[in-house]
Amino acid sequence: MSLSAEHAATLSPESLVVAAGRPPRVRDEPVNPPLVLSSTYFGTGPLGDGDRGYGRYSNPTWDPFEEALGQLEGADLPGLLYASGLAAVSSALSLVPANGVLVMPSHSYAGSVTMATELAAKGFLELRTVDIADTDAVLAAIAPVGGRAASMLWLESPTNPMLGIADMRALADAAHAAGAVVVTDNTFSTPLVQQPLSLGSDVVLHSVTKYLSGHSDVVLGALVTSDADLRAALLHHRTIHGGIAGPFEAWLALRGLRTLALRIERSQASAQTLAERLSGHPRIAGIRFPGLASDPGHERAKAQMKGFGSVLCIEVAPVEGGTGRLSGAEAADRLVRALHLWLPATSLGGVESLIERRRRHAAEPESVPENLVRLSVGIENVEDLWSDLEQALDTLDG
Repeated sequence: MSLSAEHAATLSPESLVVAAGRPPRVRDEPVNPPLVLSSTYFGTGPLGDGDRGYGRYSNPTWDPFEEALGQLEGADLPGLLYASGLAAVSSALSLVPANGVLVMPSHSYAGSVTMATELAAKGFLELRTVDIADTDAVLAAIAPVGGRAASMLWLESPTNPMLGIADMRALADAAHAAGAVVVTDNTFSTPLVQQPLSLGSDVVLHSVTKYLSGHSDVVLGALVTSDADLRAALLHHRTIHGGIAGPFEAWLALRGLRTLALRIERSQASAQTLAERLSGHPRIAGIRFPGLASDPGHERAKAQMKGFGSVLCIEVAPVEGGTGRLSGAEAADRLVRALHLWLPATSLGGVESLIERRRRHAAEPESVPENLVRLSVGIENVEDLWSDLEQALDTLDG
């Protein structure tokens, strides 16, 4: 690629997201990487370093995205692209040794928790779940229990869906002191808002499906690390287990990545505005958003993030009178059904604003309130988004 690591280090993230992963500057050649559809590559004799060999090992269309993401996360090595976020989760969890101890947030992406729980049930690892915002509790979970300390600390900050904020540097330092690898799911923040490698993490995980690609049209995952040995182990797992990305999806993801800075700027600003307005609404029993000064994670988020993200959560108050009593969960469902611009869907991070009551999913832990609604703020006009929310909240009075 044409952008050297040295030059990349001098650029702002807003420029890097556009410039990284470009082809070399050759006259009459394209400025965008081409889409390569091939499962097979020419070659004779034994495979050496740098040989593509076969489509499960490598694809030229993966390279630009992997380079760009690695540079955005401040890594010394290109990232690794996977078929889905869960394929990346599986690869990251493969770093836990047999019978090792995994410390994971109790509120975390449901797929990650489900996979870890199933591995624990089969005896492959010991799982310790903890409130990741409670630093003392996490430190206790990392420390030896029955003579066994953590082998891996899994961080999510902000957490999904409770938006808890971890003290990432302190926890990473403690995990390393115990000999553990630190993996951070950075999907909610993106590298433009938070760079976990600079805060002590060893591996960074993304559901590329979400903000990085940004248009709700691909399913992909990625891992990033500066540790050559860890990267080699992750690459081996991807190759042997076959969790590889399709080239067309990789090409779309890179195209989506180019507008990440603009999308994040718009959606974060709108999320802040909506959170401030919703926090005083009589139909809202509670709100979670680290951009609010009243949020318990506000100061911690301000210290380690460049912004507060574009996801917020509200708890809808029960409704008394009118058409009869509605529980908080029933009121939340009515709110979602009454919306016109907001889309009821389970994903996040796209250009469109999405909303859902999280406990409608059987895998969501019982500690998530029944009336909790997650909002992923897109790039629509913020006044239109607010108007839609306001009229939907008004329907709860009827």
